[in-house]
Amino acid sequence: MTGQRKFFIKSYGCQMNAYDSHRMADMLAPAGFSETATAAEAEVVILNTCHIREKAAEKVYSELGRIRKLKEAAEREGRGMLVAVAGCVAQAEGREIIRRAPIVDLVFGPQSYHRLPELIARAAMEDGIVETEFPIEDKFDHLAAPSREAVRARGVSAFVTVQEGCDKFCTFCVVPYTRGAEISRPASKIVAEVEHLAAAGVREVTLIGQNVNAYHGEGADGRAWSLGRLLRRIALVPGIARLRYTTSHPRDVDEDLIAAHGELASLMPYLHLPVQSGSDRILAAMNRRHSRAEYLDIIDRLRRARADLAFSSDFIVGFPGETEADFKQTMTLIDQVAFAGAFSFKYSPRPGTPGAGLHDQVAEDVKAERLARLQDRIDDHQKRFNAGCLGLTFGVLFEKPGRHPGQLVGRSPYLQPVNVMAPAKHVGEVASVTISDIGANSLFGNLSSAKGPCYASIGT
Repeated sequence: MTGQRKFFIKSYGCQMNAYDSHRMADMLAPAGFSETATAAEAEVVILNTCHIREKAAEKVYSELGRIRKLKEAAEREGRGMLVAVAGCVAQAEGREIIRRAPIVDLVFGPQSYHRLPELIARAAMEDGIVETEFPIEDKFDHLAAPSREAVRARGVSAFVTVQEGCDKFCTFCVVPYTRGAEISRPASKIVAEVEHLAAAGVREVTLIGQNVNAYHGEGADGRAWSLGRLLRRIALVPGIARLRYTTSHPRDVDEDLIAAHGELASLMPYLHLPVQSGSDRILAAMNRRHSRAEYLDIIDRLRRARADLAFSSDFIVGFPGETEADFKQTMTLIDQVAFAGAFSFKYSPRPGTPGAGLHDQVAEDVKAERLARLQDRIDDHQKRFNAGCLGLTFGVLFEKPGRHPGQLVGRSPYLQPVNVMAPAKHVGEVASVTISDIGANSLFGNLSSAKGPCYASIGT
């Protein structure tokens, strides 16, 4: 093949995967590839997979069935199509993917995407390349920096990986097996990446990791820095107006991080802190290593540090052995915290995890009924929280034009979409907006010269 080759990446799941997909694109651009929005016209198709969600692997195989038809059509047209599966399903399934879907030419895990051009070149000459080792070298040392044009095309908000892997070994989770042990990037490299993003117009940075608040990377003074100290340093980068981080583990919330929430105006008052269950018995079975009381104490300490802090969480319904009494404890926890949002799922066994071998698996119809009740309760709290924002004024980071002429869409400090009639020049700016109406999935407001916080008592 001659000239610039086209590639297509479909990303599943978490923010880590979205970040990884962007970095894959950054690696391919200097190697003579250009990105396309459709798989049908690509010469390289990459599925960047996630193993967290229910039936994750089966969804990948279903997608490969559709890609098989595209590959056959490409071959009839006399052009090739290389198909690759990346990410956590690739790490977990390995060569089984090629056995079940022979159209796949390349399988590689999350620790190998910095070698993507080399792996594609090998796959063009060899059959069935599988690269799922955990290499010793730091992949971040080998990644190409995105061009300013690529950064601008992705918008005014960006993810930055600061930590990968997990040492917690929750009994329901595959992450320690697919992402490996906890590692942290040096602070200097993170700051350099944020400075590069800010120079290209990024205004909001979300620091991400499987357990982001377990961060312990080397700082400028040669010592291990906490996430709180890293946030304080990044807050000094010119142009960065907003900071967020996700996903956290309750056991790694320390006093320094709590203090940062009270000190840093740029650290947004919306924290995702997964709890999974409100029952101590189920938390122990999950190997979460925190209790309900300890979780509530963390919430209380964070709210004392910053009054306008709101929370979202993760919940797993129907973990093996969960009784109706256990589930009701989760429901009372939801009421006690008054979460502004949450992700919730039925428990589904992951092969190779301790939870998959537990007895007392909960019946599917029971899990479905409990999930429906839990989601209704979360929705009630989210609606009350949103309704409490009516008439308040807070900063909105405008991201892009809205659906209607003259309309912009931005994000509130609580990640709510906010629609405002405003000039296009405000894209990339944080402007004060007074909320005038509450929609089903977003807020509506007007530009304002006033400023004011949105307090955590909203909706309670």
